[in-house]
Amino acid sequence: MSVSDSATQMLTIAAAAADDKGGVDLVALNVSGPLPLVDAFLIVTGRNERNVAAIADEVEDRLNEAGVKRLRREGREESRWVLLDFGDLVVHVFHEQERTYYGLERLWKDCPVIPLEVPAGAASEG
Repeated sequence: MSVSDSATQMLTIAAAAADDKGGVDLVALNVSGPLPLVDAFLIVTGRNERNVAAIADEVEDRLNEAGVKRLRREGREESRWVLLDFGDLVVHVFHEQERTYYGLERLWKDCPVIPLEVPAGAASEG
């Protein structure tokens, strides 16, 4: 299945916001096949708890400015793994250690990667 236009627009906004706050190793996955209620995951790494919180807050703020309301948020208090649910898009902002431990890319390895439109180098750092 393909990712909706609205999910693609949300993904572009979220990726730019994450990049602007120093998020690294950005990966977007098309999960619309196995998850009928979600089109895409954006997975981002922050270097520490403060950075994870800043990335999550910026993603939420930018999508809110674009008229997209957050449906659910988990993990903001600890800021080791913040999950932001925007319906068609779910954003996972990880601390480096949690990203390695939980390995979402391994769990969802059969899902196609979605090319990201962010400044050069942002999606490949890490």
